[in-house]
Amino acid sequence: QVQLVESGGGLVQPGGSLRLSCVASGFTFNNDYMRWYRQAPGKERELVAGIAVSGGSTNYVDSVKGRFTISRDNGKNTVYLQMNSLKPEDTAVYFCNALRAGGNIYWGKGTLVTVSS
Repeated sequence: QVQLVESGGGLVQPGGSLRLSCVASGFTFNNDYMRWYRQAPGKERELVAGIAVSGGSTNYVDSVKGRFTISRDNGKNTVYLQMNSLKPEDTAVYFCNALRAGGNIYWGKGTLVTVSS
């Protein structure tokens, strides 16, 4: 059974940090482009960060550049999102996404991040 399971969300104060993890099971994602999306209340889902197969190429939405870092460990079938200097506007449900080499897309169920004092 194919699964992407996110973890690491929670409540954090502005300026704080969180590290999200996404573990893939039921498939090997070594050849997949991995992405993190987020969806804030009342807003559309947006792409936050992406990482290439080798991990050598990453990209970020402008609003998180310099604060968030995406990384992957192919041996553990895991992708991470390190989030620093968090702001209230980062509050959202964060989703892991696998874009497979054949074109299929898998989604996790998301983990909630709340940035509030």
